[in-house]
Amino acid sequence: LEERETWGKKIDFLLSVIGFAVDLANVWRFPYLCYKNGGGAFLVPYLFFMVIAGMPLFYMELALGQYNREGAAGVWKICPIFKGVGFTVILISLYVGFYYNVIISWAMFYLFSSFTGELPWVHCNNTWNSPNCSDWADNGSVSDIYKATPAQEYFERAVLHIQDSNGIDNLGRPRWQLTSCLAVVIVLLYFSLWKGVKTSGKVVWITATMPYVVLTVLLLRGVTLPGAIDGIKAYLSVDFLRLCDAKVWIEAATQICFSLGVGFGVLIAFSSYNKFSNNCYRDAIITSSINSLTSFFSGFVVFSFLGYMSQKHNVALDKVARDGAGLVFVIYPEAIATLPGSSIWAVIFFIMLLTLGIDSAMGGMESVITGLIDEFKFLHKHRELFTLFIVVSTFLISLFCVTNGGMYVFTLLDHFAAGTSILFGVLIEAIGIAWFYGVDRFSDDIEEMIGHRPGRYWRLCWKFVSPCFLLFMVVVSFATFNPPNYGSYMFPAWANMLGWCLAMSSMTMVPLYAIYKLCTLPGKFCDRLAYAITPETEHHLVDNGEVRQFTLHHWLVV
Repeated sequence: LEERETWGKKIDFLLSVIGFAVDLANVWRFPYLCYKNGGGAFLVPYLFFMVIAGMPLFYMELALGQYNREGAAGVWKICPIFKGVGFTVILISLYVGFYYNVIISWAMFYLFSSFTGELPWVHCNNTWNSPNCSDWADNGSVSDIYKATPAQEYFERAVLHIQDSNGIDNLGRPRWQLTSCLAVVIVLLYFSLWKGVKTSGKVVWITATMPYVVLTVLLLRGVTLPGAIDGIKAYLSVDFLRLCDAKVWIEAATQICFSLGVGFGVLIAFSSYNKFSNNCYRDAIITSSINSLTSFFSGFVVFSFLGYMSQKHNVALDKVARDGAGLVFVIYPEAIATLPGSSIWAVIFFIMLLTLGIDSAMGGMESVITGLIDEFKFLHKHRELFTLFIVVSTFLISLFCVTNGGMYVFTLLDHFAAGTSILFGVLIEAIGIAWFYGVDRFSDDIEEMIGHRPGRYWRLCWKFVSPCFLLFMVVVSFATFNPPNYGSYMFPAWANMLGWCLAMSSMTMVPLYAIYKLCTLPGKFCDRLAYAITPETEHHLVDNGEVRQFTLHHWLVV
């Protein structure tokens, strides 16, 4: 058995996890949710779900990978019937890669466009502008719903060219400018990942720390702007009455589920390269806390600028506050363009977006590569070729997202690739470990690594609280499902069907693999089941008729 490679330094691992977990959503989603859902009061449900579900699941994935030293599929030698969920999370990571890199390409496009004397999204007199375009200056027209600001038109008409497509059934060719940006991103990814954690562990020294430097600089600039303090007050103004609204709790829960990066197989892959005795408990606490603090901190950076915009144009804050791509590609660039030295500010802002995105993309790719290499051992010798194969195929599929109608493909993928299926994946993972493998066994494994057993709190969360929470979230995500839309554009029925097929394709790995496993094992059905739910290292015990999982004690113990 060849020795598994490990991280060069402990900090490489921590920075990789932080770099992966901290991405654009920390900047464009969390602050807006806070503002919309009762300001500081939103921290109550957010921290509550963090403590009962976020941290326990984060800890569980890190410990699982570190003990079993394999990728997302290989770790399931501890309960073979559940290996399908490993393929579920690998597929989800692959699907997300198809569109996530496109966000980084937009940032790169903006970065290149920022090296000019005057930023191109300031005025309405460019070739791409439409008659609808109106500078904020003519204040009367702001309320006019048909008017678009130069920054908005720059994003939609100059970068995306969405005006040349009338829907997802009319995409057009990939645009060469965005395609070349995408190619640069893919090359960066390849050379970050090709030698495994030895290279990626060094790249994150820059990509994981740079956003903090830029956020701090932007905050120092932001708070000195007129109106900034009003923006920050609106971000934090506490309204506890909002907590009576179930929607606020559901949004907090959703934010926890998606912002920590649990369920992409990335934490398992990263921690599988740790030294066996590494204190993964401490790592889980540190990294998940840093992720939340970053979200909270970036709210000040976002809202100081939003407050400034709202005062400058004399409109209410909720006219300028928004989330998603519109915040970082329309509103923020617009605010930056009004500062003295705007080009320099734009350059550092888009460098921040690039570094926020690139290490999260690296994580997702690493999950796919590690997961498949550990599962299909013959790939081990050809890691560099296999990495090339993965990044090139990702590039080819991403080309759909950089066509004129690419934003429609992007929206569809974003809506379906990692919604319900992530929640489902983590739910199955939690059940497989806490119930089938056994919380007591899992705790023994952790004790073997770090020298002490997880406290009763963690064991209860793993066995009861987190699975119930996840089951609730899966039900909620089905119940509150809305078909995707882009502005006023509604997708045709076939596109929604395609989206559901994508979402289902990863989830069906769980039952398909379980059936395959039961059919290919030898013996009577009872023996097959016993083999399928017993760790592979204990199959000799099954031969003697000792199956821990067939005793009541196994299911009751915490």
